[in-house]
Amino acid sequence: MERRIEQIVQIAAIVALVIGSLMVLRPFLAAILSAAIVCFSTWPVYVRIERWLKGRRWLAALVMTVLLVLVLVLPLALIAVTYADQFPQFVERVRETIAEGLPGPPEWIASLPVVGEALDAGWRDIAGSKDKLAEVLRRFAQPAREVLVQAGFIIGEGVLQLTLIAFIGFFFYRDGAALVQALRNALNRVAGNLSDGLLDIVGGTINGVVYGIIGTGLAQALMAAIGYLVAGVPGALMLGFFTFFLSIVPAGPAVIWIGAAAWLAYQGEPGWAVFMAIWGFFVISGIDNVVRPLLISRGASLSFALVLLGVFGGVLAFGFVGIFLGPTLLAVGFNLARRWTERQAPAAG
Repeated sequence: MERRIEQIVQIAAIVALVIGSLMVLRPFLAAILSAAIVCFSTWPVYVRIERWLKGRRWLAALVMTVLLVLVLVLPLALIAVTYADQFPQFVERVRETIAEGLPGPPEWIASLPVVGEALDAGWRDIAGSKDKLAEVLRRFAQPAREVLVQAGFIIGEGVLQLTLIAFIGFFFYRDGAALVQALRNALNRVAGNLSDGLLDIVGGTINGVVYGIIGTGLAQALMAAIGYLVAGVPGALMLGFFTFFLSIVPAGPAVIWIGAAAWLAYQGEPGWAVFMAIWGFFVISGIDNVVRPLLISRGASLSFALVLLGVFGGVLAFGFVGIFLGPTLLAVGFNLARRWTERQAPAAG
């Protein structure tokens, strides 16, 4: 009886310790999980750098951390600075538009099929009355302001989260081999012979998400930013960021580059508008048809609905890093559940 009581006390102490540790780490769990995913996906690069540095793990880990800062933190920090500069300019342009009045519609608006005449008439009606223009802008000003402010918070939070991820990543790179071995030992004690299969599923799924979804989004965002810079579209870095975020949605990036082409046409730059349309169709949107299948083939096949729910749910739950943490966690859980049900199916039959 005393032995049983002693065991219960030990178990209760361990549970209390685990719960306490999780409570302490709770604010950093998203960053820790994200750092683990990033380090796992880039581990082959770390191994190669470690070989070049003749096995000096701490130095290789430092090099990889610096690369993470350059690739992840610095671009988003530049976007945050650009956003901070563009937001006051946007507010000032709205005020100037109200004061000066909306100019008349360009000639090509009326030539649009089906909706051209209605758009042209509505535009002229609003442009001819400052009161109607002010009413329209006032109607959309508050929702637009809330969206822009929230986007600013997400970007700022993303800079902090990615900085923390890079910091944690240093220790994951340096001690990664020992951590993986400890994880394998723990899984062997819990899952036995299934541990290797579980690790393969998790690894393949992580690579499928990171390479397929994140890699494609980054490629589209980079090409979009280049196109906007070349065509002279204002806020090119910011538009590139939104392209990355919308890359998960079918035809999402097209909304931005079509809007950019329309803006260039409205500004009297038909040549650059045509360039933007061609660049957007063949390069920005074309990447999705070439890069995504190539990268996803390196990992597990992923359900579009699962990834879409993971992205938006991840952002709501974890902030900016939820863009890739959300779909990764959902995909891993889904594939593990599918593997378990497949193993249970023969017994049920």
